[in-house]
Amino acid sequence: MTQQDSEIVVLTGAGISAESGLATFRSTDGLWNNHKVEDVATVEAFQRNPEYVHEFYNEMKPELLQAKPNPAHLCLTKLQQAFPGKVNIITQNIDTLHEKAGSTNVWHIHGQINQAVCLNCGHILETWSDVTTETVCPRCEIAGMMKPNIVFFGENLLYMDKVDRLLNRCGLFISVGTSGVVFPAAAFVQIAKQAGAETCEFNLERTSNNFYFDRHFFGPAGTTLPRFVDELIAARK
Repeated sequence: MTQQDSEIVVLTGAGISAESGLATFRSTDGLWNNHKVEDVATVEAFQRNPEYVHEFYNEMKPELLQAKPNPAHLCLTKLQQAFPGKVNIITQNIDTLHEKAGSTNVWHIHGQINQAVCLNCGHILETWSDVTTETVCPRCEIAGMMKPNIVFFGENLLYMDKVDRLLNRCGLFISVGTSGVVFPAAAFVQIAKQAGAETCEFNLERTSNNFYFDRHFFGPAGTTLPRFVDELIAARK
């Protein structure tokens, strides 16, 4: 088994969390959690009205805190524990369901709901409590500089250097619950495939970039993914 064959990259999107009762926050009418995207998810919105933006993300926290991982999350933890090689999870989700399921090596490219970043010193504060314009950074002790550690529209995704390395050296790329239309994440499968990886898609229906996937599994990920993981573990032992 080569190093490449022994590494798996899993990309997860809103579909995997939907089975835990979390709605897909971005709807077809351009609203995000019933708010205009330009009012809550852009740099300009935060500069214009930081109180409103903080309130929006604070209101989301209780639902995401209470959500529980489903069989799709849990089987990925099982895969990490039983597979002889490395398994990295790249997620577009801002919830922490992968961590609640016990997964490690989770890369939140869109940020996390339970984090705030200081615009003065870069310190990342982890908290499920409300963050406001009066919150003091624990490192530089300056108030009013904490921003939700969420990637706003127009900002660069997080950990992209790491993601690029992972995609170029994995032997298997698995996409779970993603639409395949939001870039640059929609191009991850193409990068992995061009690097020689086998590619598998788990979704409710065929996605627009389906031709880059070698195998397709349609249906709830909580049903289809655990079966696949069990078969994969058995085949590699």
